[in-house]
Amino acid sequence: MIIYNVTVNIDDSVHEKWLEWMRTKHIPEVLETGKFLKAKMARVLVEEEMGGITYSIQYTAENREILDQYYAEDAEIMREQATKLFGNKFVAFRTELAVIEEYSAHRLNATEYLFTYGTLQQEDIQLTVFSRTLSGFSDTLSGYKLSDEKVVGIYPVMQNSDIPTDFVNGRVYMCSNKEILDVDKYEGPAYKRIKVTLNSGKSAWAYISSAPQSN
Repeated sequence: MIIYNVTVNIDDSVHEKWLEWMRTKHIPEVLETGKFLKAKMARVLVEEEMGGITYSIQYTAENREILDQYYAEDAEIMREQATKLFGNKFVAFRTELAVIEEYSAHRLNATEYLFTYGTLQQEDIQLTVFSRTLSGFSDTLSGYKLSDEKVVGIYPVMQNSDIPTDFVNGRVYMCSNKEILDVDKYEGPAYKRIKVTLNSGKSAWAYISSAPQSN
């Protein structure tokens, strides 16, 4: 991937007109050339000695060859349009960035609600999993029931119910995103984590059986 970055300082006197033109006309037309996969515009958070407001517009091309096609076939026309409309009211310079690798983070919310109905309500288990004890509140989850079969014959497990009036009573705790991932490890492959809406209206994580349900 190649990022074609255009940094523009635009004079205050035409800033609003230029910004509207960029959003509604120029950037869409650049993308319509078919040379770029996406575009992103950001305001540069600095006070320029020269005055004006500075923006960075980044266009992502699949490779160098396609970017060169844009230079050869489209770039001059696009620049002429900007000059015709805004004359000497802006200064622009361009840079090219080669993308080496891309990374993304799987993020949960900073605070998560966890609905529990078994051993996670026990203080000794909480100390093992969270290195602390938790304070929580009682709540109910409708449309689920505790299975007649326990995991390894000991641990309760919740499953969907075809009877809307079925419910499971439990305790709700607030946990960090890291702690939720620690619970995943504690529960193991016999359970899977899902998002549920409790009778209180709160959205919470809960663990149900990972085994296929019989009809």
